[in-house]
Amino acid sequence: MKKWMSITLVSILAAAMLSACGSDKNEGNNAGGAAGEEKVLIMGTSADYPPYEDIDVATNEIVGFDVDIANYIGDKLGYKIEVQNLDFDGLLAAMSSDKVDFVMAGMTPTPERKKNAEFTDIYFDAKNTIVTKKGSGFKSLEELAGKKVGVQLGSIQESAATDAGNLEVVPLGKIPEIIQEIKSGRLDAAIIEDTVATGYVAANDDLEFNTIPNEGESGSAIAFPKDSKLVKDFNDVLKEMKDSGKMDELVKKWFEKK
Repeated sequence: MKKWMSITLVSILAAAMLSACGSDKNEGNNAGGAAGEEKVLIMGTSADYPPYEDIDVATNEIVGFDVDIANYIGDKLGYKIEVQNLDFDGLLAAMSSDKVDFVMAGMTPTPERKKNAEFTDIYFDAKNTIVTKKGSGFKSLEELAGKKVGVQLGSIQESAATDAGNLEVVPLGKIPEIIQEIKSGRLDAAIIEDTVATGYVAANDDLEFNTIPNEGESGSAIAFPKDSKLVKDFNDVLKEMKDSGKMDELVKKWFEKK
């Protein structure tokens, strides 16, 4: 009888442990907690891309357009959002290995990225620019033939520069690093999204940018693991934000002040 009771107790404990560890990763890192326990979603981002995401030097916190959107959606769906800062080219890999629950970093849902992730609807669209020293006057990729052009590693700007075929493409990890390379003369130009370029050029009066037409995919969306149950929930809130004017409010807050 004691042996039977011991086996039964071990079975019950094992089942409880499996249940505790078996919560759906698509519902967040702490979605399967006890009743009343706060549910948490970890957002992966690259905090060098203002105004989408940046580090506030006064508080050392990650802030920005994407962070405000994520927090708004989290409030609506009952999640606390925790933000983890990573290199841009490692974001989707971090999500695939369950280090983050979703990725929000001004990311465009390209066909290549869609092979390993599922994306929400586009929440904001922007254009690419050529950033150079003031007076350079480059206005098209064709004019950059043979030039050393900086791009952020893993970005759609890297793809655009590579597809041009006649540029010396220099991928770098962080946007500030690219800006410094232009200022030092080690790069002739860089391809950077207009909303981001505006802030950097405003802070560096020796630089200028010219907008170029987008070719191929454009716009930012939120990435989730394949078949995530949260994609529909996030899309519903994104639609509500657009319909209610909340998205326009955040666009004005983060982009117009730049």
